[in-house]
Amino acid sequence: MSDNNNKTNQNPNEQTDSELQQRLQRMLTDLQLDDAPAGGAVVVYQDGKCIAQASVGLARADLSWSPDTLSLNFSTGKGVLATLVHVLVAQQLLAYDEPIASYWPAFAAQHKGDITLRHVMSHQANLFSIQSIDADSEELLDWQLMLSKVAAMSVTAPEDAELYDSAYSALVYGWVLGGVIEAVTELSLAEALRHYLTEPLGIADSCYFGVPASKVDQVAMLAKNFAGSNEDSSQLGNRRHKPTIKADSAETLKTYANLPSYGCWQQHTLANKKTANTIQGDEQNNLTILDTAHINGLYFNTSKLNLRNYKAALIPANKQPIDYYQRETLQAAIPAANGVASAQALATIYAMLANGGQWEGRTLIDSATFEALAKPQVTGLDAVMPSNMDWRLGYHRLLSICADTQASFGHMGYNGSVAWCDPARQLSFAFIHNFDTTMLNDVRQFALTEAVFDLLDNKILAP
Repeated sequence: MSDNNNKTNQNPNEQTDSELQQRLQRMLTDLQLDDAPAGGAVVVYQDGKCIAQASVGLARADLSWSPDTLSLNFSTGKGVLATLVHVLVAQQLLAYDEPIASYWPAFAAQHKGDITLRHVMSHQANLFSIQSIDADSEELLDWQLMLSKVAAMSVTAPEDAELYDSAYSALVYGWVLGGVIEAVTELSLAEALRHYLTEPLGIADSCYFGVPASKVDQVAMLAKNFAGSNEDSSQLGNRRHKPTIKADSAETLKTYANLPSYGCWQQHTLANKKTANTIQGDEQNNLTILDTAHINGLYFNTSKLNLRNYKAALIPANKQPIDYYQRETLQAAIPAANGVASAQALATIYAMLANGGQWEGRTLIDSATFEALAKPQVTGLDAVMPSNMDWRLGYHRLLSICADTQASFGHMGYNGSVAWCDPARQLSFAFIHNFDTTMLNDVRQFALTEAVFDLLDNKILAP
């Protein structure tokens, strides 16, 4: 095993900002917290160039993390799928306001004939409930079968629909977009992704919906599946589990207190009158200790989580839940949920978006299409996500509270991975990992995102 923990794999053609890179590396190492040997990778681009990358920990028992490590990133892949759609719009193969059924006639069933790409990509189509589709865990892996079931499904309004402006389609979304992509390109989704997006960006071997059999053993796994284990790697990940939720240790709290965004978090905590513990013996200074729950709560208000809508969107009705790390699942195409890519690949996609659709002198997305995709479509509360997501066409707002990120957008995954761009700064960012967490019980994506903006806005990173 090559030991590259706490190091980076640097392309000699990439111009890194040494101070940013050192600080991100230190932060990422600190943010292993109590979860070693698990780790992850961060990659940052500005103006089309990789300016920083960092990695830490083990991706598998015999593989250290690097910026090129493949990882299951859950819904972070939705941003990749949306970007592919925008490339097809730019090539006039698709149009946002044309009914999907005009490309895919079977989709018109059950009164869906007027639903457009704009409706689906801004999560306003009421196609959010996976529980409205009769499919067991094996059928969910069958691409053609699921396309037929989604084409035949009916719309379902969320509970308390009058309170919401959108309903996040956590699973159904991928089959809808995948079906229309295949219809207009006459290619498989994998072929279309490669031809129209990943080959032009030079990342064809590090971004997938359906991992090739030859690559499955290179995908990062949860540490609980390989630490101290002698199991065959082909069997790793075949156990169903729930993410580990544990109390913060004193070391974790100390790590948080040393993050550059900690002061901002404290200010927001006090301003929002959130409950916080007081440092013992120092009550007079009103110093607050912020734990994982407090910090995450600054970004997600779980008191606004509608559990029925959340389950309807994310949990199939059958009694056999999917294990996304299982070999067969990684090889299947569930594009709303099982996107596999490296941090380098994701940061490259968003670097192209940060540059307005341009990449190395080539136009993948024209200016009119880019203006349309970046414009918020809905600004109210989402019925599934416990936040105002400001849905664009396939992306949500960047969840940042410490910087001006009005122009920023991207997509996060269920496990707390994330990729985003800020066209105003020509900046892109990707963070992926194999920590056993969810977006609702982790703070790493927020800590790293806020740190990059803090370093940029304090001129450590040259604009």
